[in-house]
Amino acid sequence: QADVGGDYRIVCSSTNAHAPAFLAAHESAVEPSGLKGEAYLDWCLHFCREKGIGIFVPGKEASLVSAAREQFAAQGTRVLCAASQEMLHLLHDKARFYQTVDLKLAPPAAFRVVENVAQFDSAYRELRHVHPQLCIKPSQSVYGLGFSIIDEERSCAQLLLEGAQYHIGLDDLRRGLAAMEDFRTMLVMEYLDGHEYSVDCVGDNGRLVCAIARKKSMVAGQGQTIDLRDDILESTRQLAAAYGLNGVFNVQFREGRNGLGLLEINPRMSGGIAMACIAGPNLPYLALRGFDRGF
Repeated sequence: QADVGGDYRIVCSSTNAHAPAFLAAHESAVEPSGLKGEAYLDWCLHFCREKGIGIFVPGKEASLVSAAREQFAAQGTRVLCAASQEMLHLLHDKARFYQTVDLKLAPPAAFRVVENVAQFDSAYRELRHVHPQLCIKPSQSVYGLGFSIIDEERSCAQLLLEGAQYHIGLDDLRRGLAAMEDFRTMLVMEYLDGHEYSVDCVGDNGRLVCAIARKKSMVAGQGQTIDLRDDILESTRQLAAAYGLNGVFNVQFREGRNGLGLLEINPRMSGGIAMACIAGPNLPYLALRGFDRGF
């Protein structure tokens, strides 16, 4: 919509033949299903070369594509990616990422890394002594998959029957973890029970160009509010600089008993970016235009 001069022709590819994004593109292509790693990278290189793509904004296998920027550049394609491959790997691993964060205005919630039931017991005991409620989530996940608030009173069956989403019974959880010798890296954390903020951003290799903070309602279905809090904007600026963030990315914060806390950095467009754009700035266009011709 912002490209009133028609400077850009959008080619969208997806494994989903009915992808809604195809409706906004000038041209669409269905990607072969099942391609991963180097096989997908080779397909992207061939596609960009065949279609004469000048700028590639990757979604799938973004870290691999980021590392292959020179290969794309050699055939005339510039890659617009949120960060370097090394940084993308870090951001996707919350256990490692949280340990690198130095953010005085919005530090991550208190957490412990656990990979077996003995570590879980120790982590739960230490954190529960200080915090009234805890939660658990995978170190590597997207869209909140695997996140649960730990309930000390109700069983998983009770929670299911009561329709309590994103909750898990402590006894059932511990019994399940004990049945496994070890498991993938999980984080036991202080649960932040206040408002959540989703901040959609445009960066220029570490410089924050634009940020729109959305405050989510505590009641589902009651919309969101644009809330440009100074502490959120400053924290986002510091994160962009520390991790060299570029293009469109998203930062999540949430309030707790001790104030604002950082949840994560999503090195991609968020699902709610359209709501941020309604506030005025067309973030995808700003990112593309700035990357192409300078900010």
